[in-house]
Amino acid sequence: MGLLDLSNDLAIGIDIGGTNTKYGIVNHRGEILEKGELKTDDYPTIEGFINALYDAMKPLIERQSGYGLKGIGLGAPNGNYYTGTIEYAPNLHWKGIIPIAKLVSEKFGVPATLTNDANAAAMGEMMYGAARGMKDFIMITLGTGVGSGIVANGLMLYGHDGFAGELGHIIVRPGGRKHWSTGADGSLEAYCSATGITITAKKLRAENIHSKLNEVPEEKLDSLAVFEMAEKGDETAIEVFRYTGQILGEALANFIMFSSPEAIILFGGVIKAGEYIMKPTREHMEKNLLPIFQNKVKLVFSELKEADAAILGASALVWEA
Repeated sequence: MGLLDLSNDLAIGIDIGGTNTKYGIVNHRGEILEKGELKTDDYPTIEGFINALYDAMKPLIERQSGYGLKGIGLGAPNGNYYTGTIEYAPNLHWKGIIPIAKLVSEKFGVPATLTNDANAAAMGEMMYGAARGMKDFIMITLGTGVGSGIVANGLMLYGHDGFAGELGHIIVRPGGRKHWSTGADGSLEAYCSATGITITAKKLRAENIHSKLNEVPEEKLDSLAVFEMAEKGDETAIEVFRYTGQILGEALANFIMFSSPEAIILFGGVIKAGEYIMKPTREHMEKNLLPIFQNKVKLVFSELKEADAAILGASALVWEA
């Protein structure tokens, strides 16, 4: 297909989260022409959800007359690229194996492609963001959990079953902190997600009674509150990020020695802590690398707007197909 044809095509990007589903209509330059969202958990059945999605998007699609709709890209937790199914997603109402790509394709009348949410973010970064032109990079999403998308030799790494790239569940502290959901001891997500940072903050403030973190009510203590106290010079808050950055940096060193990426791109709410987390991450990453890998890998923040990244990432699946 020539560029002339492509410029007349549009893609739909849909990001399905446990609470909200975001959707948008995107052109090949990565401009979101229309967007909206609906509450995922308002729909106990997958059929009801897809019908609501179609009803919400139909007028938006009709407004883009004169363009062709090339397809739909879907990002979802436990989304399997090979089968188009969401499989046993712990934070979605719909249990078991859901053939969502097939159901969406039938409803909208265009091809639909599915991947997991972190891989979708990596696709968006490769097409529209900080990884443009890169053939080897790792995307790490630091939000409520820790997700990852690995691109090697220009291709997304899916593994034999479609589930490769769960770096958040790699054990980084054997016998360490128990994960609240998986029950694993010492996984990266248990320490370096926003949830993990909150657990660390609660532990350290209990050990340091003079810390300003003790002024924050229990229900308001989160990674943002820790950042605000770090900005006020609170040493315990700064130590929370130093400790988190050390664990993240050590893990990133392992990931680099595995696939030798050109860059590691960090994305998600946790990166709002800026240098408080980046400095120790960079330091411990470099310190734990073999000399042949040192000072070669860029550690950068995502260039995509957090609110739009999920939609862009999902839509990028359409152009790749």
